[in-house]
Amino acid sequence: MPSQTPTDTSILRHPGVIPTIGGRALSSFASQMQAVVLGWQIYAMTGRAFSLGLIGLAQFLPVVALVFVAGHVVDRRDRRRIAAITQALQAVVSLNLAIGSATHTLTPAHIYLLVAVAGAARAFEGPSMQAILPSLVPGSLFPRAAALNSSMFQSAIIIGPSVGGLLYGLGPDFAYALVAGGFCLAAVSTSFIPKPRLAITREPASLASFFGGITFIRQRPDILGAISLDLFAVLLGGATALLPVYARDILHAGPLGLGLLRAAPAIGALAVSVWLARRPMRRHLGPQMFAAVALFGAGTIVFGLSTSVPVSVAALALLGGADVVSVVVRSSLVQIRTPDGMRGRVAAVNLLFIGSSNQLGEFESGTLAALVGAVPAVVLGGIGTLAVAAIWMALFPSLRRLDTIEA
Repeated sequence: MPSQTPTDTSILRHPGVIPTIGGRALSSFASQMQAVVLGWQIYAMTGRAFSLGLIGLAQFLPVVALVFVAGHVVDRRDRRRIAAITQALQAVVSLNLAIGSATHTLTPAHIYLLVAVAGAARAFEGPSMQAILPSLVPGSLFPRAAALNSSMFQSAIIIGPSVGGLLYGLGPDFAYALVAGGFCLAAVSTSFIPKPRLAITREPASLASFFGGITFIRQRPDILGAISLDLFAVLLGGATALLPVYARDILHAGPLGLGLLRAAPAIGALAVSVWLARRPMRRHLGPQMFAAVALFGAGTIVFGLSTSVPVSVAALALLGGADVVSVVVRSSLVQIRTPDGMRGRVAAVNLLFIGSSNQLGEFESGTLAALVGAVPAVVLGGIGTLAVAAIWMALFPSLRRLDTIEA
């Protein structure tokens, strides 16, 4: 069997691929490091699981308000510049968190406000970064490029939480300052992406243009099914929002343990991403996607019931690895079957469905945990994910029978 190395190298040799993947990895590293610090700090301030849910809600609401505007702007303006500016704005937010922590003036309300500003920036950063990569590599190489991008992203997620948990012990102000530096480096990397050869769409602003992404997705059942499947799976399986509760009150693992727990899904995801980068899925993609979502739900249930750190880490690694399979199938399906002039708007809808479901899932998990307790909240979420997988197999038979990505 021929080696896959030349193909992998050819991907990296395409101009702009390295700064694109590097910019996203740096931004993800900073975001994940900050998430650990924010979660531990807000829980230490309030002692309430509901406060963790409010962090997710504060990130979700700006995305809902701005997602369609963001998609329209991304399809009309320089995507590289949009991404770099929003990464720089997130650096400013982190710097404000550092100053507030250092001067002991940071309050929960202050945190929610700054998190909302960062959420607004990510509403523009997400679609712009998603729309850049497909224009840099041929469609035949995109699934492999997506897996490589995912492996770098997951590597950042592994390192970020671990570093965040370690730095929290040295002081949240110091941690936030380093996060600000990470976002600055991401903006610098993104600025090195070459200008795309394709002309930027100058479609006049209109309601049809703003909501063009939704119209496009509704007309394609495979894409609609894949995006909505991930939406509900992540929404119901948002166990990561309750990791501070598990680390402190159930597993008694402390800040370093919290960093390990947050890194565990990324460890599993990285292993699967590296495997898929070398041996990409080619056939029977629909069945593999549904099986992965079912494994995600099962891993969530095991984590919810676990009182052992090793078992919890293993369960989180399992659900992280399963999630990558779903992500690679969905991202390849969406990007390859979307024309370049629509990628910003479709990516914005994808961000609303998938990216924001992480924050909304955190709010759901935090609220449910406040009502019934952390363990029942996580277990019910895993059971709900299994139910969604079964229902979606019946609602979207064409997705269930999906064989290859090519249209």
